[in-house]
Amino acid sequence: MRFVDEARIQVRAGKGGHGCLSFRREKFVPRGGPDGGNGGDGGSVILKADGRLLSLYDFRLKRLYEAEAGRPGEGNQRDGRKGEDMVLHLPCGTLVFDVGPQGEELLADLSSPEAEYVVARGGRGGKGNEFFKSSTMRAPRFAQPGEAGEERALRLELKILADAGLIGLPNAGKSTFISCVSAARPRIAPYPFTTLTPNLGVMIDARDPDRRMVIADIPGLVEGAHEGQGLGLRFLRHVERTRFLIHILSIEDVGEDDPWAGFALINEELRRFDATLAERKQIEVVNKIDLADPERLESLRARAAAEGRRVFFISAREGLGLESLVDEIWAAHESNRPHLPSARSVPEEETDNEEFPDIEVIYTRE
Repeated sequence: MRFVDEARIQVRAGKGGHGCLSFRREKFVPRGGPDGGNGGDGGSVILKADGRLLSLYDFRLKRLYEAEAGRPGEGNQRDGRKGEDMVLHLPCGTLVFDVGPQGEELLADLSSPEAEYVVARGGRGGKGNEFFKSSTMRAPRFAQPGEAGEERALRLELKILADAGLIGLPNAGKSTFISCVSAARPRIAPYPFTTLTPNLGVMIDARDPDRRMVIADIPGLVEGAHEGQGLGLRFLRHVERTRFLIHILSIEDVGEDDPWAGFALINEELRRFDATLAERKQIEVVNKIDLADPERLESLRARAAAEGRRVFFISAREGLGLESLVDEIWAAHESNRPHLPSARSVPEEETDNEEFPDIEVIYTRE
């Protein structure tokens, strides 16, 4: 299945059933009176966050989603059945935007599992003529039609939720690192842009199996990423939903004059995309130290210490230096929660099924 993190769909709630216009007609029952039942409400379209889903791929295959209409009322005071709701399961971290003539409006942020949002309400069923009978109106010859259900054009945007985000230049060894500290098995190869989709791994504390952390490998960050270079904007948005960042730089990208230029390059791309990302907690890591000359490695350690820069030197492939880095990651996990944006969702409107401000009636044929 391809990774898809954006989709456009149309949702349509069910129409309410018509109220019934009927009079009781039985032998030996004079003046039986009105007995038309009410129509059933139309089904609503409900969005629900599902932690098992990681992509919006299914919503690229089908664009229109309709809930069931309510059934009309019948004679003998029989009300119509309510239409079935349409429940759409979305990955956690999905932002739901209403697309209208005036632009887009954020409706809901489904950031937690099982979170629900009623995005299109079903139309109310019409009242049958039995509802309108009174002491002054013994034989109402009208009934209400059902209301139309709400209809919306939506844009779905998935921003992966994770505790930590792995960032860095292509071929820095991020996929190797995430495969070492979790059960994730991403594609690993010695060329840039091996990773074309975000990979999620769950890191479990060896000292406490109930202590877990989700790490996301964010691919495609190069110079010009904020303008769409590389895989650019497609995956920069996922960095926003992490609490802190693990910035990995390959020893092969460490220069002599400015060894930390690789860190600065990616940080500048983050700043240009979203200024708040540049202020987020970062753990700086130099990977692939097994390829470096020991004297050069000691020189880099000394330079980092002299500059007051805390840099972890590791080899993910050989397992060198991982223990101290993992301890630092757990410490950052504890000191940086929570940092996810608060959910912004439109509160559900209160409705009164008994109130019809504009009564449209269906008259009986004389």
